[in-house]
Amino acid sequence: MGHARLRFGHYELDLNGKQLRHHGQAVRVEPQAVEVLCHLIAHRDRAVTKEELLDTVWSGRQVTEAALAAAVHAARHAVSDTGERREVIRTVHRHGYQFVAPVTPVPTSNTYDSIRFCRTMDGTCLAYTILGAGPPLVSAANWLTHLGLDRRSPMWRHWYRDLMRDSRRTLRYDDRGGGLSDWCPPSASPQVWVEDLDTVVDAAGFDTFPIIGTAQAAATAIAYAAARPHRVSRMILISSHARGRQVRARTDLDRRVADVDLNLATVAWQSADPSFLRAYAAQFLPNATAAEWDAYLEFTQRTTSPENMVRFFEILATMDVFPLARQVRCPTLILHSRGDPRVPVSDATELASLIDDSRLVVLDSDNHLFSGTEPAWAELVQHVDDFLAD
Repeated sequence: MGHARLRFGHYELDLNGKQLRHHGQAVRVEPQAVEVLCHLIAHRDRAVTKEELLDTVWSGRQVTEAALAAAVHAARHAVSDTGERREVIRTVHRHGYQFVAPVTPVPTSNTYDSIRFCRTMDGTCLAYTILGAGPPLVSAANWLTHLGLDRRSPMWRHWYRDLMRDSRRTLRYDDRGGGLSDWCPPSASPQVWVEDLDTVVDAAGFDTFPIIGTAQAAATAIAYAAARPHRVSRMILISSHARGRQVRARTDLDRRVADVDLNLATVAWQSADPSFLRAYAAQFLPNATAAEWDAYLEFTQRTTSPENMVRFFEILATMDVFPLARQVRCPTLILHSRGDPRVPVSDATELASLIDDSRLVVLDSDNHLFSGTEPAWAELVQHVDDFLAD
């Protein structure tokens, strides 16, 4: 294929990682569309037939030319080649397509992570990346992530700086339904979470590893550790959202609060009303400023569709992996904020009681997602370092 990264106009295409960027920012492209782009730019010296694209992009699976036309249309839209005069992908009458924009190679550097893709048994495309070198660490996918954006997000960048450092070979992936993975509807099934994680770790060549689950990803980590005890050596759970509000409700008031919470989330994301959105963001970062809430919301709105966001909140409200926690056999560290407004510390205490070899550390914080500037964050990092070093 020659050079792995090629630039045309203000766009840059990583042929190995199947990643498109515009002015340095990752562009959300459907997997088939980016495959079309990669094949056309790699063979830009000639017109590529429709048959060749169908065989290459869909690996011989029977699909119609309409599917190819849709993928080409999406590829053109991704690179703003939407005018009457095609300046990037030109249609060759009765033959196929040719990439015609001027291209220059990009020197190899470590500016961006190499993002890779794998496909599950049901055909869902999952995006993953491996950071650093050294002992392995798998980060279970939590929602509202985007492999192309989140390392620069104020909400997440300290997690990568301090927990997923160069001295660890950390595997991360975007969950189905968001980020750079397929934006299909998210699944509420722990079995699907386990199978997706199997797909990613197998593609990355990971065998036995510690696993870390933050917020909703704690549910995936617990389900995986219970189902695959031979693969998980240790488990770290942070701000564990392992049981939804509607599940843990015990009184009429609890149930009304759970219903209001779900209704607020639904209205906020369907209407995009800033007042509703800020009210929801405040539950995750209650001590943040209005500007920090807006930055958090701007980032999350780029991670998935409004429809998937609403489905995700329904999953959060009703999921329950507490029964699976009894089956976990690996050493487990549970870190939780004393004043977590999303998941009460009592849930973390009960979860710890279900896992035989577990240790609960309650940190002085009021945030569900720890900020990088609060004292509790440095304590959390030290606990994780000590636990992984044992």
